[in-house]
Amino acid sequence: MKYLSPTLLAVALTAAFPAAAQSNTELLKELQALKQRVTDLEAKLKAGTPEGSDQPQWGMTPEQAAEFNRIAAKTEATEDNLLAQGLKGLKISGYIEPTFIYNQRQNRAGFQFLNQQSDGYYYDTSFMGAASLDLLKETDSGTIWHLTLTPNRGVGAAIDGASIIQEASVSVPLTDDNTRLIAGQIPDWSGYEYQQPTLNPFTSHNLLYDFTLPVAYTGVGLDLKQGPWWIRTAIANVNATIKASAEKTPSWAFRADYAKGEYSGWGFASLIGKTANFNTGKNTLAILAEADGYFTRGDTTLQGQVSYGRQKQGAITPDADGNWRDSQWWGVSGLAGYMFTPRLQGLIRADYIYNRKNGGGLFAYNGYTTTDEGGALVYGNDDRNGIGPDLNGNVNQGANRYAISLGGKYTWNENTTVKLEYRLDGADKAVFYDVKKDEYKKINQMLATSLVVAF
Repeated sequence: MKYLSPTLLAVALTAAFPAAAQSNTELLKELQALKQRVTDLEAKLKAGTPEGSDQPQWGMTPEQAAEFNRIAAKTEATEDNLLAQGLKGLKISGYIEPTFIYNQRQNRAGFQFLNQQSDGYYYDTSFMGAASLDLLKETDSGTIWHLTLTPNRGVGAAIDGASIIQEASVSVPLTDDNTRLIAGQIPDWSGYEYQQPTLNPFTSHNLLYDFTLPVAYTGVGLDLKQGPWWIRTAIANVNATIKASAEKTPSWAFRADYAKGEYSGWGFASLIGKTANFNTGKNTLAILAEADGYFTRGDTTLQGQVSYGRQKQGAITPDADGNWRDSQWWGVSGLAGYMFTPRLQGLIRADYIYNRKNGGGLFAYNGYTTTDEGGALVYGNDDRNGIGPDLNGNVNQGANRYAISLGGKYTWNENTTVKLEYRLDGADKAVFYDVKKDEYKKINQMLATSLVVAF
């Protein structure tokens, strides 16, 4: 985050020298020179004049005192101006992430940046290729106002295909700054992996992140911190900014983190409540639970996660009478990283999801099986993500999925990171559609590279 909380010297310099006409280097030099000049003046003021001197007891010459007063006056005026414009306590940050993706089964290769998400969420698109602007304002009372804008590739776009709002939340202190009321649209807090490319070492996300977790919560909750503990909980809509007609039941989301020490910690997240079901067209009960942990020391980074979930009437394949059955799954993901140099990190990530029951079906991944005009079942699956049954085999068994990613991350400078990733996705059934050969395969390959520039 960049802080707009100017010191006396920085504000004086801003007032005296318009920043638009100077480079950062010139501004830095002037700031350093002015700092030294004021330090010298303050030292003379404290020292006074030696006893017996004929000079007035200024501690500095009249010209120096006048200059010092002028700087102080400009500083006060600029501070008043910042307060009047509401800029005090404002932090601004952001990033852009152009990407290049090759997908074997989709028979495509090219740049991917700010593309719309209305066609669906896939592991080769996910939240990749985004640009984001983050605004965070903290008032004197301790209230935090947070707005993040991410066109096309953010949380809002994943929910409704159009919104540019990644996060719009407020955090109000109750008894103290560690006990807060939170409300608004808040991105999901589950798992060890972050959405932002500035925090996610790979370009793509792991299978659990993409297919077993919510996207965001819209509601109200509490944020509690006590020693090594951090607890967040909310009553909210899940992946929806408004309830549909006849939908009245919210969901309960929970997250607890424990920092064991400087190098390690663990977390637990859960969700219980009715959420979207594309089989029935209405919300049904979903239960999600996951635990994750990390260990980072020296050049080594280790992260891991286990997840379990189920949803009523959420399976991809109905029974012989056309009644929707429940979906159920579990999965694991692990990541290891090693810093070969202070700038270069090698990475490996492995994921697995067991998803065989009732033709498969993961969180918000259903609605593929329909009926024709005669009422006969027409079985379907997600043949791009590899979710669901082999349509040429036993449609009552879903495919178990795995993915292995190898990659590297190079920090070019403090603002710029380059990433390279090779990813192999597979399943125990032929569920990846090859658009070029018009047939189904058990594996798919992807290459991804991205340039992340942040401030």
